[in-house]
Amino acid sequence: MSQLIKPKGYKAALGKRQTELGIKLIKEFFQQNLATELRLSRVTAPLFVLKGLGINDDLNGVERPVSFPIKDLGEAQAEVVHSLAKWKRLTLADYDIQPGYGIYTDMNAIRADEELDNLHSLYVDQWDWEAVITEDDRTRHYLETVVRRIYAAILRTEFLACETYPQLKPFLPQSIHFIHAQDLLDMYPTMTAKEREDEVCKKYGAVFIEGIGCRLSNGEKHDGRAADYDDWSTIAEDGKVGLNGDILIWYPILGRSIELSSMGIRVDKAALLRQLAIEKQEEREHLFFHQQLLSDKLPLSIGGGIGQSRLCMIMLHKAHIGEIQASIWPEDMRRACDEAGMTLI
Repeated sequence: MSQLIKPKGYKAALGKRQTELGIKLIKEFFQQNLATELRLSRVTAPLFVLKGLGINDDLNGVERPVSFPIKDLGEAQAEVVHSLAKWKRLTLADYDIQPGYGIYTDMNAIRADEELDNLHSLYVDQWDWEAVITEDDRTRHYLETVVRRIYAAILRTEFLACETYPQLKPFLPQSIHFIHAQDLLDMYPTMTAKEREDEVCKKYGAVFIEGIGCRLSNGEKHDGRAADYDDWSTIAEDGKVGLNGDILIWYPILGRSIELSSMGIRVDKAALLRQLAIEKQEEREHLFFHQQLLSDKLPLSIGGGIGQSRLCMIMLHKAHIGEIQASIWPEDMRRACDEAGMTLI
């Protein structure tokens, strides 16, 4: 069984029926706030895409996509999306979205290689969003401005949840702290990346860690990021590398940090070629998505994903993501969760 945290004395604040109503309330409220903050319009997204076009997200490059043959396309292979990072940018161009505006959608994915625990499921659901920007917007300052807007929507959602269910008490700080992955390594040089995340989140409550995907002074990445969507190699105006990052919060119920969002300014042509070279993936330049970008057919953009079940989990003070979403879990994990007061759907 994968690692399972069993909070001592845990008892769900809401029953099953209240939880389902709470999930609906949070999802409807947050997506409206997110759309308003970032000027996003909702679009319909695919569950799967054709293999070999470079559209599917490669995540860390080792996860296997769920795939299947399509009878009416001569047994061509389709892949269930890992995320919609590149598909959204194609859609911005297709819909002729102008700078300062964007799109969002419900992204549903299956990640068969996920290690299952309190936060990780085979089923991934998130709000994927993408907005058109200008060349002048490709700065660390602009990135942080967008992060603050997203965090403001999260805070308003927490207020609504606690007003609706008085047994829930707010715990998020009123502002989010920014730190670069290299500075975090310098602060805690003997810790692992996960331990560093826990330390900084416990200190500040909510943190945006920048520069996810670039190699740090110890020769390692803070976390993996594919070479062809987030820009993790451009030197920003403050002299630090990377125009992307992760939103994390400290979650007292589990006594650990939780990542709520991965996001960033996307690669331009120069960053794409540079990052493919760094990762020794130059052969991907010939894929459909990459050719569209290199041929100036795609707009500059910023985007990311925000976990739906994770957001509902922390807003409703749950200890396991299986209390929010229906998925498949090992039988020994189900039994252990039942004994610990975590009733999985």
